[in-house]
Amino acid sequence: MTLLDIFPSLRPGMPERLDSAVWPRETHYDGEGRITVAGVTLTDIADQFGTPAYVLDEGEVRERCRTYLRTFPGLEIIYAGKALMIQAVAGWVAQEGLSIDVCSAGELAIALSAGVDPRRIIMHGNGKTFDELSAAVHSGVGRIVIDSTPEITMLSALVGTGQDVLLRLTPDIDVHGHPAVRTGVADQKFGFPLGSDAATEAVARILRHPRLRLNGLHCHIGSQIAQADHYGEAIRRMVAEMARIRVEHGVTLTELDLGGGHAVAYRGGDPELDLDELSAIIDDALDAACARWHFPRPRIALEPGRSIVARSGVTLYRVLSVKRHDSGRTYVTVDGGMSDNPRVALYGAAYTAVLANRHPGGPYLNATVVGRFCEAGDILATDVQLPMDLCPGEVLAVPSTGAYHHSLACTYNSVPRPPIVAVRDGQCRALLRRETLADLTAREVGC
Repeated sequence: MTLLDIFPSLRPGMPERLDSAVWPRETHYDGEGRITVAGVTLTDIADQFGTPAYVLDEGEVRERCRTYLRTFPGLEIIYAGKALMIQAVAGWVAQEGLSIDVCSAGELAIALSAGVDPRRIIMHGNGKTFDELSAAVHSGVGRIVIDSTPEITMLSALVGTGQDVLLRLTPDIDVHGHPAVRTGVADQKFGFPLGSDAATEAVARILRHPRLRLNGLHCHIGSQIAQADHYGEAIRRMVAEMARIRVEHGVTLTELDLGGGHAVAYRGGDPELDLDELSAIIDDALDAACARWHFPRPRIALEPGRSIVARSGVTLYRVLSVKRHDSGRTYVTVDGGMSDNPRVALYGAAYTAVLANRHPGGPYLNATVVGRFCEAGDILATDVQLPMDLCPGEVLAVPSTGAYHHSLACTYNSVPRPPIVAVRDGQCRALLRRETLADLTAREVGC
């Protein structure tokens, strides 16, 4: 018997949908107070596949792809595979008309195994090896983003009939985010500082090579950017550089890749990037910059990753213990933690957590949700409102976990990584099975 059976008057007051800023659009409470995503009850997934488990709403991923294509007609939308690169997701975004960027031979192999047209693949990365560049060239990727001078040398030895490339520049734009994701400032590991002697020499070396075709420039100014004006400034600086290259070398570059970094919400009230505003700013900045430098409008590309898959994901955990300290703090320990979500420890990311197996009907407590791993910093969410009568064995759901969770997951404490379970139209299926203890020992070669 549930609280709804005892107190039917509670039913009309139950919310029909959780905050759409952090949950998939098709997230609701069912008649028994359980959370469902795309028509699938989350506790059923927890029972069938165990916990922790990553849940991914396929319809939400596809709709986010369509939103980008509708909002930015004529622009190339390139899914940033590092956010979540598995065969199913690569297939979904490609079917929806997006290109894909990869930054390793592993991501390239996954994209190709998913049937992605290699001409729609862009190879990224600041430390590409000879073998990775060789794999990219021989698989026929559409473009390679050159990040360093040695890459020019290696490509010169690898390219046969010709290869389209972009040159990554850092436009020295500080978006004032976490230091780990401020990729647009000049003093950091990616690309060439805009206007530097190194950048000037890189352009000249590429243009001198008969089989390297410099199509355009690339930049990435940071992550979790909520202010669209930063992209306008990037356009102004990059178009000015394209105009300078035309004057100096007589070559008109035709592509400008603005990277990604579009902010999403992890908790209710978090700032997000307004895509309609970004579209307007891109148009205005391009018109102004191209008019000022008498430069033909380049083809623009965007690289959303997090903003395609983050809100599509929900992670499920089972409660292991509830500790109420004399200090007044309550710690809720779950069966996952920093090995399946290292973003809190890495970036200070803030999440929320909600009871998934029943709708709370009583008073709440302010809790800190912590993981099972041997680190005091193994924290999943702070200042979370959970029911006072929370018990071990109940299921918590953490929303907005589709990006950089599986990608960053590890086997700390030799704990296997969770499965990924897709939901769509009331059905669920495993996309990636749970790692096993046998998987952990398979690489051992003996003492």
